[in-house]
Amino acid sequence: MAEVATVARPYAEAAFQLAKQQQALPAWADALERLAGVAEDPQVGALIGNPNIARAQIEDLFRAAGGGDAQLGSFVHLLSENRRLACLPEISAQFDAMKRGDEGVKEAVVHSAFPLDEKQVGQVKELLERRFGRLQLSVVVSPELIGGIKAVVGDQVLDTSVSGKLEAMRVALNS
Repeated sequence: MAEVATVARPYAEAAFQLAKQQQALPAWADALERLAGVAEDPQVGALIGNPNIARAQIEDLFRAAGGGDAQLGSFVHLLSENRRLACLPEISAQFDAMKRGDEGVKEAVVHSAFPLDEKQVGQVKELLERRFGRLQLSVVVSPELIGGIKAVVGDQVLDTSVSGKLEAMRVALNS
């Protein structure tokens, strides 16, 4: 079977184009997130693959969770007909990535040796946004850094961690 990301991509692109035409990107993102949550529920997952449950019943469940928008209902019907309702979490994730890209928001992951409070996260975000523009920031605690932080924005890495500095010293001494 094809990888879920590959199968989900055309649906995410179609939903994104439709939402953009309707100027309803935030509404579609919220609805797809709700639908993804329904699809991730283990009980619903068991229903999706159950041949004893009519697809129309499962489709009605997703339509109700979607909120009643006609276009979204048609999208759910298409997914149901093509047996792709289980792909909704990946469709939602890809849609969200396209939305952020359209809005000029980059994804940034900050690895920190210790947990950061809100003020520290705000300061780091402010510094990174000066260099990279608008960011959606997530923080990961990585004790192996020993101290400091390492920020990953796209394919760029800013490493001010103790372990990063030690590695730079090791390389310099071996050269």
